[in-house]
Amino acid sequence: MRLHHVRARRSDEHFPRGEHLAWKIAEVAADPVAVPAETESMVINRIIDNAAVSAASVIRRPPTTARVQALAHPRPTGAKVFGVEGDYSPEWAAWANGVALRELDFHDTFLAADYAHPGDNIPPLMAVAQHLRVSGADLIRGVATAYEIQIALVKGICLHEHKIDHVAHLGPAAAAGLGTMLRLDRDTIYSAIGQALHLTTATRQSRKGLISSWKAFAPAWAGKVAIEAVDRAMRGEPAPAPIWEGEDGVIAWLLAGPEHTYQVPLPEAGEAKRAILESYTKEHSAEYQSQALIDLARRMRTKIGDLDQVASVVLHTSHHTHNVIGTGSNDPQKFDPDASRETLDHSVMYIFAVALQDGTWHHERSYAPERSHRPDTVALWRKISTVEDPEWTRRYHSPDPAQKAFGARAEITLRSGGMIVDEIAVADAHPLGERPFEREQYLAKFTALADGVIGDAEQRRFLSVVANLPRMTAGTLGALNPLVDPSVLDQAPAVPPGIFG
Repeated sequence: MRLHHVRARRSDEHFPRGEHLAWKIAEVAADPVAVPAETESMVINRIIDNAAVSAASVIRRPPTTARVQALAHPRPTGAKVFGVEGDYSPEWAAWANGVALRELDFHDTFLAADYAHPGDNIPPLMAVAQHLRVSGADLIRGVATAYEIQIALVKGICLHEHKIDHVAHLGPAAAAGLGTMLRLDRDTIYSAIGQALHLTTATRQSRKGLISSWKAFAPAWAGKVAIEAVDRAMRGEPAPAPIWEGEDGVIAWLLAGPEHTYQVPLPEAGEAKRAILESYTKEHSAEYQSQALIDLARRMRTKIGDLDQVASVVLHTSHHTHNVIGTGSNDPQKFDPDASRETLDHSVMYIFAVALQDGTWHHERSYAPERSHRPDTVALWRKISTVEDPEWTRRYHSPDPAQKAFGARAEITLRSGGMIVDEIAVADAHPLGERPFEREQYLAKFTALADGVIGDAEQRRFLSVVANLPRMTAGTLGALNPLVDPSVLDQAPAVPPGIFG
């Protein structure tokens, strides 16, 4: 692994293309290095994981809207839209599948200087692979690259402190992954990366205040943009350059400015792509920084007994957790029983209160309006606050996997004056947690979330096919689309007509 120093450059400064970050990423994408067996296995796990959470969300309103839009774009020998028969334009299939995947905030994550859900790369790559009749091995190669690039950018470049949404790292990663999968040359990949970044930078307001359904649509948009960027680049259309380092580029005006140098770690030529192994999935349908806290609440509730005796709860945690999903955000919506599901998903105070009371977490019941309006929940919820602890912040950013942590110390003060204190470093499902996710857990998550949505025989067919992904031949990847029972789709909300019919 090599650290690349990335900073803004004046237009009159000598800065050859070979030094551009986009070119260095294109070199990684074009490197024909073999995929390690453990990376290959994890790609299969994440495809199973994506199908699981997509099944759970398939008749919710945002995925239904995106699906209706995609179904208005049929195309012979196109791509598959999750759960339904037929072939559709790949960029629209990626759009619909990306929204279904992201809706419940229930798939994989990587946290470092910034945030990422790198599984968001899979829908655009899968759609193009189906449309262009790519082999399973080439899809795996592309996914490995997309994870490698997004995780490298998340390690090296912080977006959120400048209020830029984290999908600005997703667009270039998906473009790079498509380049690998399609075996494109470096020039083409370079142009596609530049276009994808240019068109996927947006503010973090999508994850602030009253959070709307755009939180689910934003990554799907980045994937759709990446497909279109690659298409244009393949036709010879260039991109603004240098896109990160230019005088009027992303670093100079949207990030830390001309005086700052970022350090982005990228594999050397011939180095295997293993970054997917550094990412982690979710046991609970909630923002990742609350995963460990749900597990902590489940553990602490037995020590408390009568929750009416709780006077206050203070969660000592990292800067990120405090400021994004804690009271450091200064979002009153995070205490509002009428807040959207997306907002409650980003309120660790709400999440900790419900987990304390229920001892469990459910992707629908835990967010239901009747749940958020329960008087005893509201009372407990408003007793909870967060504070930043420098040690948790240090561990959050530690490059040492054994030290890196996304947890907190909970101090619960009782009305009697007594105190109950406990802490947790990582979620139980984390590779270093009490119950790490392996293939068995991914399969269990799929069968649990697909129950009542995808028939038993269809579940078995899909799982058998995806296990054989490395050996799937060109033109067979449409089989990776598990079909949803039509009677389930009939329960989806009606979507008013729009431009696309």
